[in-house]
Amino acid sequence: MDRTRIFVVEDQPQLLKNLLKVLSTFEELDVVGSSQEGEVAVEDIVRVRPQLVLLDLELPGINGIQVTQKVKRQAPEVEILILTSFDDEQKVYEAIQAGASGYLVKRVGPEKIRAGIHEVMAGGTVLEPIIARRFWNYFQSVQAKPATPEKKADNPWKLTPTEFEVLRFVAKGLSNAEVGQVMTLERRTVRTHLSHIYRKMGVNSHVEAVVMALREGVVDL
Repeated sequence: MDRTRIFVVEDQPQLLKNLLKVLSTFEELDVVGSSQEGEVAVEDIVRVRPQLVLLDLELPGINGIQVTQKVKRQAPEVEILILTSFDDEQKVYEAIQAGASGYLVKRVGPEKIRAGIHEVMAGGTVLEPIIARRFWNYFQSVQAKPATPEKKADNPWKLTPTEFEVLRFVAKGLSNAEVGQVMTLERRTVRTHLSHIYRKMGVNSHVEAVVMALREGVVDL
């Protein structure tokens, strides 16, 4: 069984110790490194290239959002799951906009963290339910007016028809695996299409891509 390679960034020594101990009990996860500082974390993550980073927002030096930005620029394939004590939608949006694939508050239990890791690795987005409601309401407010057929025909980023279809399914909330099932594509092919979409749109995550597409009126929820 392929194990998911995890890197943990947490500035509080006891919390870091507890988190590493918990993660070590899950046989499908392989912790390949940890750090207590933002700048050091970026260097180590880029060097080690884990599949997923569990990242605290409050760190000495640069914060978790800045770490996310730097990592996604240098190692865009690395997934980032924010794990923090903050639970307001502004922080959620900033983290997602920076390229994070999810957001959990520290009070959740080990199984919730485990499930969050699996969801992100399957191409999904992880948000605490109460935050998710506010966050998706924000999505709705971004789309101030319905996308008209004429407007939806626009393609300002020169996406291919397949890329556009992937983007529209992602806007509906489908994970990479679900998009693959609907479009009869392998999951890694969906991820390849998404990477091309991100590059063309100049974004770091599928959430940010959806926000931009909503603003342009080329997709709807």
